Amino acid sequence: MKETIYTQNRELSWLRFNERVLEEAVEDNVPALEKLKFISIFTSNLDEFFMIRVGSLYDQTFLPEPQIDNKTGMDAAEQLDAVFNAVRPLYRKRDQIYLDVTGRLADNGIEYADIKLLGESEYDYLEDYFCMCVQPVLSPQIINSHHPFPHLINKAIYIILQLKISDKTAFGIVQVPQGMERIKCLPGDKTRYVLLEDVIYEHIDKLFDNCKVQAKNIICVTRNADINTSRLVDEDEDFRHHMKKVLRKRARLAPVRLEYYGKINEKVEKFLREKLELKKEQIFGSRAPLEMSYVFPLLDKLPKRLLSEATYEPFTPQLPSYLVPCDDMISRVMSQDILLSYPYEQMEPFLQLIREAASDSRVISIKITIYRLASRAKLVDYLRTAAENGKEVTVLMELRARFDEANNINWAESLEDAGCTVIYGIQDYKVHSKVCLITMMDKTGIKRITQIGTGNYNEKTAALYTDLSLMTADQEIGNDAAVYFKNMAIANLNGEYHQLMVAPNSMKNRIISLIRGETAKAHQGKPAHIMVKINSLTDRETIDALKDASQAGVRVEMIIRGICCLLPGVEGYTDNIHITSVVGRFLEHSRVYCFGEGDDMQMYISSADFMTRNLNRRVEVACPVKDRNIRKQIMDILDLMLKDNVKARRLRYDGIYEKQPVSGPLLDCQQELINRALLDAVAPVSAEKHIQSGAEGAEDMKERESIWHKIRRLF
Repeated sequence: MKETIYTQNRELSWLRFNERVLEEAVEDNVPALEKLKFISIFTSNLDEFFMIRVGSLYDQTFLPEPQIDNKTGMDAAEQLDAVFNAVRPLYRKRDQIYLDVTGRLADNGIEYADIKLLGESEYDYLEDYFCMCVQPVLSPQIINSHHPFPHLINKAIYIILQLKISDKTAFGIVQVPQGMERIKCLPGDKTRYVLLEDVIYEHIDKLFDNCKVQAKNIICVTRNADINTSRLVDEDEDFRHHMKKVLRKRARLAPVRLEYYGKINEKVEKFLREKLELKKEQIFGSRAPLEMSYVFPLLDKLPKRLLSEATYEPFTPQLPSYLVPCDDMISRVMSQDILLSYPYEQMEPFLQLIREAASDSRVISIKITIYRLASRAKLVDYLRTAAENGKEVTVLMELRARFDEANNINWAESLEDAGCTVIYGIQDYKVHSKVCLITMMDKTGIKRITQIGTGNYNEKTAALYTDLSLMTADQEIGNDAAVYFKNMAIANLNGEYHQLMVAPNSMKNRIISLIRGETAKAHQGKPAHIMVKINSLTDRETIDALKDASQAGVRVEMIIRGICCLLPGVEGYTDNIHITSVVGRFLEHSRVYCFGEGDDMQMYISSADFMTRNLNRRVEVACPVKDRNIRKQIMDILDLMLKDNVKARRLRYDGIYEKQPVSGPLLDCQQELINRALLDAVAPVSAEKHIQSGAEGAEDMKERESIWHKIRRLF
């Protein structure tokens, strides 16, 4: 068994990340409705954690050989116990924060009303609404030998009842309709609302008029959604048809959690545990609504005044000043590399590049990997147009992007209808890379434009996630991209590349080799530095290589948003490793690897985290960044994050994250990048001008704040 003194469990580390998400709801600089959003995000994150990670651990408990975590030595059952012990206090913390936030919102005119405390006219209004609109679509059911316990849909809300029928105890159940709007606003000048389940709960006795209701509870079941999508594929079966069957199967997998609102009757709990085959530790009570996606539709119902007072200042991604609207993007990229930094800058220049390629007579093919798309996607329109214009369009669509499978199936069918060639990746390996290749031919020969990104081609999340998108006419990179797409088409995972790092066959070895290169420098007494920004770190071999680098004296700076199984600052092991996590308005999603310093530094942007699944079981790509100005632009972003003293937290040797004492002006790296994007768009600069360094930015804070206030008045 490997040493565990400098490592921690993946699942417990993820729960600490989700706790950091929740803690944004208590920050003074976060507006009230944004706090409610963070509580909602925490809740949906936890739902997915139970569906996937807890579901996977439960599956492991049934295997003949114990599955041992190589970071802690725990088997699956021990990890489950640790998870349940860690989750329960998070429920209590979430509930208290939720009550505080909703209380403050009520003081500011946005009230989640208690039906029991309504006035007579408001109560009558909701009763009429129940009788006229809700009751007709409900399907109440008694549970007995002739009416068996129904299948409870994953994350659907139900009301369970204990009933008395002719001196006998029975149970009843009603599903809260998923097709009806969750929020019901009360009449009047103030913004007061209730939830659909509250209305049904209050009047549910009317549905069982031949019974006496003794107890009732709002409940929700979470099911295991961790299903292997590659197994049991018929050799002659279209993979798209196979995925449709997989999605139907997922809906009926075993329960892993039961939640109830408020307090639960002891007999009801025992009944549900027996029917769902759950243990007591899998049952969680909540004082917050069991499903919180209602928060986002709530925003649409608020008056503009309340909305502006309780949400972030609106921000629209900007067009970089050196790119002119309607500029010829193909010519621009052929003349210089271009980097887009989402969400501070628009995705539009990349979309314009594809739009131009769709009709440019020099373009002979467009090839792209797609993992997640928005429900409405201009990109698909442009790819369809390209195919209809006679271009060869190849789309590698990953149908196994978890919870986006149905959306991707629909897009795949749409692209095929337009004449695009659609392939579905490689069995047992998800294709997670973000690569687009445009091949052109003119009188001088073949020319290629390659786009490499750290995030999906999703036009919606590009305004919410921080990502990097590099467009380059570097022909060596383009040649590698051409080889990559050829290998994907013939299911070859063992291709050779000169510029790109590609998982699963070479990326991990290359990363470890680069880490060891810095380790060797340190042993020789030379300056050695590693700086990495990723979302998660779980791979044991990579962790051990970083530990060796630290022991040799390499300065290792890591910005890791989520899971981190490496513990920094452990004496004698990881003394020289410093790990920062930033959770803020935008989801930090970009991946950057830097090895060395100055002009000799090797920098890559990538789709891959340092996780075993990414490096060993996915197809990922990392691309070198060669342009000096772009390298500086990326380094400035990383430096800002390391200097953040508002949203950043530092990981301690014991797995706890803490904010650092504030010295000097407050610096929120995401807000600073918003400010810079707006300043750059308002006061254009040349493409060659360097972005101000973080230190210079701190010195000029007052001046920039003054300009920022002027800009705000423009909106």
